[in-house]
Amino acid sequence: MADTFNTLTLTLDDGDVTIKLRPDLAPNHVARIGELANEGFYDGVVFHRVIPGFMAQGGDPTGTGTSGSDKPNLKQEFSKEPHVRGVCSMARTSDPNSANSQFFIVFDDARFLDNQYTVWGEVTDGMELIDALPKGEPPRSPGKIVKARAE
Repeated sequence: MADTFNTLTLTLDDGDVTIKLRPDLAPNHVARIGELANEGFYDGVVFHRVIPGFMAQGGDPTGTGTSGSDKPNLKQEFSKEPHVRGVCSMARTSDPNSANSQFFIVFDDARFLDNQYTVWGEVTDGMELIDALPKGEPPRSPGKIVKARAE
């Protein structure tokens, strides 16, 4: 994973969300997100779990929250970075080393997740588009990533 990415752009139906990537915190997770984005993995993938006041989760190609990419799971890269509004972090099972392709974007203070989930980025523009995603677990008509690209 030699590529270093600095920015991820998620194009949603209503516009672009710009995410500053944090390879300083989670180099392997940033490399994976960038790799998957540039392979088109996230194109058309929905936000399958959107909980008001908490977070929006996506990155599962089946849209169910039970799947990921065919790449190996990642070892955790926990940091002291707080889970606050706009932070992007990896979803996982109860195994801390099970992150793969699913991620979530935090709506509000969720510091109870600190040091338990890998922070890999932060929304710098377009957070209002994340706020506007249809809510639900799963949403009746989920919002989707039209296209994702890393630079």
